[in-house]
This record gives sequence, C-alpha cells and structure tokens, in this order.
Amino acid sequence: MGRNWILVTGAAGFIGAALTEKLLKNGENVIGIDNLNSYYDLSLKYSRLKHIRDLSSKNNSGKFEFHEFSIEEKLLLEKSVINKNISTIVHLAAQAGVRYSIENPEIYFQSNLVAFGNILELARKIEVENFIFASSSSVYGGNKNIPFDEKQIVDFPVSLYAATKKSNEVLAHSYSHLYKIPTTGLRFFTVYGPFGRPDMAPMIFVKNILEQKSIKVFNNGEMLRDFTFIDDVVEGTFRCCYKPATIDKENNQNSLAPFRVFNIGNGKPIKLMRFIELIENKLNQNAKKEFLPIQKGDVVQTFANTNALKEWINYSPSTSIEEGVDKFINWYKEYYSIT
Repeated sequence: MGRNWILVTGAAGFIGAALTEKLLKNGENVIGIDNLNSYYDLSLKYSRLKHIRDLSSKNNSGKFEFHEFSIEEKLLLEKSVINKNISTIVHLAAQAGVRYSIENPEIYFQSNLVAFGNILELARKIEVENFIFASSSSVYGGNKNIPFDEKQIVDFPVSLYAATKKSNEVLAHSYSHLYKIPTTGLRFFTVYGPFGRPDMAPMIFVKNILEQKSIKVFNNGEMLRDFTFIDDVVEGTFRCCYKPATIDKENNQNSLAPFRVFNIGNGKPIKLMRFIELIENKLNQNAKKEFLPIQKGDVVQTFANTNALKEWINYSPSTSIEEGVDKFINWYKEYYSIT
C-alpha cells in the first residue's frame, strides 16, 4: 500500500474486528481505535480483541496496535497516529442502532457527527491515500424503488441514525472534493454472523428462543430484510482498501471529487418470518412470537442492488441465508457453551 499502517476505528466492533483480522492475515499492520463503550455486552468486544491479539502474535501476521478512547477526543486521535505512516483509514466507529437513536439522540450527534468531523480532519492533515467509511442502508428511508441503488435520492431519512449517516456521506464528499481525498462510503445492509451485535434481531431471536422467551415480531411479521453475512461485508470492505476511489464521471457527472458510494448487501431479501423459521429449524425449537406494529423510524423493506460494487471490485456478497444462519448459530452455541 506504499506506507506502513492502516487505521481501523471501531476495531472492537462487529465489522471492525472481523476486518482487522482479515487485514492482519494479509500481512497489514493495523492501528485499532475503540472506546469500548457499554452500549452492549463488553465481553463480546474483549473476546474480539483477544482473537485479534492472538492472531497478531503469529509470525505471518501483521502488527496490531490498540488505543482505547473516543474519537470525539480530537487531540488523543491525532496523538495516537502522529508518528505512524498511515496509508488507509477505515472508519467504522459510530453509535449504531435505529431504535436507540430515538431515545438517546445526543449520543448520535457526538459519535456520528463530531467524531466524523475529527476523522475527516485527520484524513486531511495526514493526506491519507484511501479513506473508507461506514454508511448504512438506512439512508434509503422509506424509498419505494426496489432494489435500492446508489443513484437514488436519499434526502428523506426516517430516523436520526439514518440522518447522521446521510450527513456523513455529504461531509465526506465535501472533503473529498476540497482536498482530493479518495473516499469510499459503504452502505451496509443488516449484517449478521459470528460475534454479531446483541442488540440486533438475529442475536435477540436466538437468545430468546433458547431461553423460551417470546420474540417481538414488528409490523406483524410483514418485513423483508436483506440479511448480509459478515464474511461478505468484510470481503467487500477489504477489497476497497486496495482500490481508492476515483472521480465517477460515468454515473455522477455533477461531482468532481474522487468519491464513491456502494451498497454492500446480499441482494436477496427474505421475509422476516422465513428468517425466524430458519432459526427455529436450526435450533429445533419453536419461537414464542409477540406480533407488534412497526416501530417508529423503521422501514418495511431493504434490498440492495450490488451491481456497482461488483463492477468496482469484482465482488458481490454470495453467502446464502441458509448457510449464514447455520454458521451463525453454530458459533453462538459454541461461544455461549450451549449443547
């Protein structure tokens, strides 16, 4: 990559940890930053970090250096990288969760806007060669044009979380335009798999079914989700690390910035009830279902068009929902010692 280090923010998070492992296996040196907040079970974050450190101790792996602080602390951020030659920044740190943003908006302003401004400033100051950041499928809001593709207008977010992610895309584009920073935004679609987030439906469903507790099924089950397996998301992000964005003259004639946005989704949405059925079959146990109306800020359907991603990095997510659920539940049983 020309320089010595890749910076991954949110390195103890679900996607951040998995990407860090992939980079280390490829011989890259990684600086990881994470504030290890208590939004969900910290033991999962510590387990991910242990996996990373164990991997980095092997001879054929890259080096790993970890810093624990919040990226809102601009001076700490700059101090942590001041003597490093950083070629690429992958910014995955953020306050996640559509529903949590309704009750705790201030956290999102700090984590997703102030911190994002700090990481953009860092990218500018060190003249980074490749800047990648996490956006979200939530930016599409209640868009009725299916499947979602990157050319669609996304000016009408239906949650604060989605609004912060849309803001990230706009801010990143302006920095890319002004300072010629090659920038790639990745819109992730409902990521699930081993070491997943316990606030998301897959983890909640498995936990409650095993404990014989009811699961909440919103919009009375009339939902479609483009569930995307973690390995597919990591592979797409990993490949973008080796292909900095360029000006998109063909698809975005109004922009002169080296800036791209891509969907990373499976491209095969399934009904929520089918997803629950797959989990029930794998666990050999029926769920107690509590049917409820749709939640504020939620959307009925997500569906990624991944043609642009395929054209850019010659990759599209391909793990079937059946294979993904199998791998996820096998991990869950092993991790939580369930026989």
